[in-house]
Amino acid sequence: MSKETPHLDHDDSEDLLHLDQQLCFALYSTLLGVNKVYRGLLRELDLTYPQYLVMLVLWEQDGLKVTDICERLYLETTTLTPLLKRLESRGLLHRRRSAQDERQVIVTLSEEGRALRQKAGELPKCMAEAMGCSAKEVADLRQRLNQIRASLFKLAE
Repeated sequence: MSKETPHLDHDDSEDLLHLDQQLCFALYSTLLGVNKVYRGLLRELDLTYPQYLVMLVLWEQDGLKVTDICERLYLETTTLTPLLKRLESRGLLHRRRSAQDERQVIVTLSEEGRALRQKAGELPKCMAEAMGCSAKEVADLRQRLNQIRASLFKLAE
């Protein structure tokens, strides 16, 4: 173990290498469940989960550079570009080269893309209900996960 990696104290009677003892597996398998529920909810919007994330970013702030969207979603441009092309072909957004720097691509919502936000408005509430959590429990969980993510990314640097 490196000096930066915290040592985990544990009861020797527990086998920390059991699958059910793994935090990573609890997170992974929970995410599988979250994705299954989202898949059903997003079917009505004709969006995949990654497309939904892109739309969330643009509903929050329209007219972003591709690199800004990548940074916000922790994606590489090679992953994001095909998503943007599919959303553009559906008429939900437009991509154009920046007038200031042709290397940059600016992504803006179309009218249809802006209108889709209204249809998606109930999704967070539906997810909270599916998880059996109150709005406060979801907010607390999200805050803790954001803290954990920040710690992990900092350690990984």
